[in-house]
Amino acid sequence: MTVPGADSLAETFSLNTQTGKEQSTEKVFLSSTHQIYAHHSLVHLMAFSITIRRSAHTGQPITVELRTPFVPKSQDLDLYQGLDFQGAHYVYGTTLVPEVEGGPRPTVHMLWTPVPQALTLCGEEWEQSWEFLTAVAESEEEVKRSYSEGLALIASGSLYSSHTRAWDALWRGCCIDLDGPLPLRQALYGCLYYLLSAIPPRDNPGFLFHGISPGGLSNGTRGEDYWGHVFWDQDTWVFPNILLFYPEAARAILEYRIRMLEGALRNAEEQGYKQGAKFPWESAATGQEVCPEDIYGAQEIHITGDVLMAFEQYYYTTQDQKLFREDGGWKLVVAVAQYWCSRMVWSEEEQCYHIRGVMPPDEYHYQVDNSAYTNALARRSLRFAADIAQDLLIPVPEEWVECANKVKVPFDMEKKYHPEYDGYSPGERVKQADVVLLGFPLMHPMSPEVRRNDLETYEPVTELNGPAMTWSMFAVGWLELKEMQRAQSQLNKCFSNITEPFKIWVENSDGSGAVNFLTGMGGFLQAVLFGYTGFRITKTSLLFNPSCPDDVHKLKVTGVSYLGNKLKFTITKEEIRIKVTESPLDPPALPLEAVLEESGQRFPLGEGQSISLADLGFA
Repeated sequence: MTVPGADSLAETFSLNTQTGKEQSTEKVFLSSTHQIYAHHSLVHLMAFSITIRRSAHTGQPITVELRTPFVPKSQDLDLYQGLDFQGAHYVYGTTLVPEVEGGPRPTVHMLWTPVPQALTLCGEEWEQSWEFLTAVAESEEEVKRSYSEGLALIASGSLYSSHTRAWDALWRGCCIDLDGPLPLRQALYGCLYYLLSAIPPRDNPGFLFHGISPGGLSNGTRGEDYWGHVFWDQDTWVFPNILLFYPEAARAILEYRIRMLEGALRNAEEQGYKQGAKFPWESAATGQEVCPEDIYGAQEIHITGDVLMAFEQYYYTTQDQKLFREDGGWKLVVAVAQYWCSRMVWSEEEQCYHIRGVMPPDEYHYQVDNSAYTNALARRSLRFAADIAQDLLIPVPEEWVECANKVKVPFDMEKKYHPEYDGYSPGERVKQADVVLLGFPLMHPMSPEVRRNDLETYEPVTELNGPAMTWSMFAVGWLELKEMQRAQSQLNKCFSNITEPFKIWVENSDGSGAVNFLTGMGGFLQAVLFGYTGFRITKTSLLFNPSCPDDVHKLKVTGVSYLGNKLKFTITKEEIRIKVTESPLDPPALPLEAVLEESGQRFPLGEGQSISLADLGFA
């Protein structure tokens, strides 16, 4: 927006995390606001509004000129111009190159309100608004329906209010409040906002969710934005935060993986394995490997276990057997278990199974044998597969149990730590969080001494400017050990990845990599949601064992979902209070009770009930 004849304009930008983004231009005699928001219930719609307000009565018309750089051209789409629809321009096209040879070529349809060269506020008016719409969808029917719904809301004066109501409902369902440093509170609120912006919409039947990319749909420097592909970032780093508050959105993420299973089965077959599914390092529309560099797709196979760990966390949080019995989840579990068994080779010398020729999460090393993280994850996959088979009354293949029990997880008996892989020498540089993930989220059994040794071994050799989620996991480890200062020093490193003023995360602290890096935000949120609280999702319970740093005097986590119930946790230095805020009857939530681990005391929890562990003599 520009104002003809205006020499000096005060231009401000603001982000309202309740609603959307605004740009304002102010002059003595006027203010104009350009508001942009992705509509939160009409998910194919982007809305724009421009409001001109007269600041002083001049009696003269006020004109604001508009410029848009948009040209309907694309290097990726074969585009055609269609007939205008309800005053909107229309283009549609087909993807030029399928993501895999012979694969589908998705279509894109777009309608947008033409942008005039200028808008004028007449002399007798004090204020006027203009609204513009852009709709993008995969079919002509869907794009026209979305655009028409947007026009109807404009006509009724409720386009923006319907958007804010959808956001209000989302925010009411979850909250993290803490009495602590303002930068920490701002960082947490920003992370929540960007993650909530990326999750599947509620109450949108028929909407197919296509997964969460490390940078969402943001477009960073070419080659650094990951093209919207889906990695382990979704399942390991973002998913647990969403699951804790919105299991229905978490389910949609799992449904994406189920829809991609055929591609994963083909990936395993192409790698020479007769059975099982190998999820791609980079996934898009087919589930086949779309990573531009072969080495990652071939060797970074831990992604398959990362996917199944998300299914495990979901199942133990919800007990939703329908996902597995009827909606394809069991087929995926079987395929992952079969893949791990196919991938293991028996070592006569060590009398255990090996997984050879892999790249661990630490991408500085490749073609290594027995990655500690990969093998521990394979064990966890197989044990979960066996557990859910029993729950579903399905016979458990002996091979699953055998491979789970006898797969090698490297451990140095003398130094009492986990080497990253066979042949790792302490002191070798590490790109990002790897072995530290054994403690969390894998919860691989180990003593506090071993947990400490792993942290102390890898912390000084991990790349300081590496991916943003790394230090959050070191923080969680130190919080487990009640080492508050060491935890805080690790978490503080994350702040160098946050850019001002809108708390956008970059992948690397030097500013390189993906922008709006949801993976880093997910790790940071986990440091609070699973670190400060000590939440752990297990087969039989939601454990908690808080460890808050000295400058956090109070922590409230509202909207925690567990077995159909909604919970509120309030944690201070003096007490831990748990309250059941919702316990639905349709479908019925499973009954809850709080259990003190040391004494075994049990305290029933129903809707509206709360208990304070301090009142029970436990703090």
